[in-house]
Amino acid sequence: MLDLSGLVENPEVQLYAKAEQTNPGGSIKDRPGLAMVQDALARGLLDSGKRILDATSGNTGIAYAMIGAAMRIPVTLCLPANASPERKRILEVYGVELILTDPLEGSDGAIREARRVVAESDQYAYLDQYGNPENWRAHYRGTGPEIWEQCEGKLTHFITGLGTSGTFVGVGRYLREQDPSVQLISIEPDSPFHGLEGMKHMETAIVPPIYDADLASEARSCSTELAHSTVRRLAREAGLMVGVSAGCNVASAIKLAAELDQGVIVTVLCDGADKYLTERFWEEG
Repeated sequence: MLDLSGLVENPEVQLYAKAEQTNPGGSIKDRPGLAMVQDALARGLLDSGKRILDATSGNTGIAYAMIGAAMRIPVTLCLPANASPERKRILEVYGVELILTDPLEGSDGAIREARRVVAESDQYAYLDQYGNPENWRAHYRGTGPEIWEQCEGKLTHFITGLGTSGTFVGVGRYLREQDPSVQLISIEPDSPFHGLEGMKHMETAIVPPIYDADLASEARSCSTELAHSTVRRLAREAGLMVGVSAGCNVASAIKLAAELDQGVIVTVLCDGADKYLTERFWEEG
């Protein structure tokens, strides 16, 4: 847990960020990725040499790829064609079979293609991160308890973005059980057409079956431009190289902090900047 309170003007408000970019595969998705693979193995879904299949915007795919390589399980991923070159190269290095989908359809297009592929062949085990309860359970069992312990139960607000929604749902359910007064705030892109890779504009997207719309105390939005500027700010003012969804989370947490008289806010650094270094937004500002 990193202390980012220096980015907040009010000294009575503390801001912490869970540094998930330090996981072996470089993102928070290592947690549900491992949980879903272990569950599939336990249920025999990967017997007879079946391949892992899923739709991904990148990070869960990298987790599958790393775990699959270590366990000698082949992996096939449906990925939007406009995923960053770095993500594609990492997946190729791990030996993943890539099925590139229409970039204009985003993660929803990848989901539709994964469903089509698995319907036409029995050689795949479709792990379906958007509908797999092991996604949110991984955070309920791990990320949530870690945050609670590291904050010594003093947090007042948890705020993070929605993609599969696994992090928000799993952590949120755990924290709500520990202290019903904790405010759970979700973040979405502010429009259907956005550059917040991995995040979903729920009103216009395929809503993940694991998403619990009743869990949030409040739902907020963030612009792509603000996320980009915050990524640059974190690099230059905090020495942190993080990805765009992390920038969105921190930007939204800073906005929240400005509205509070006091409190302890926790957010998530979902991944590192290594998968985004060819993006043009680094040259702006």
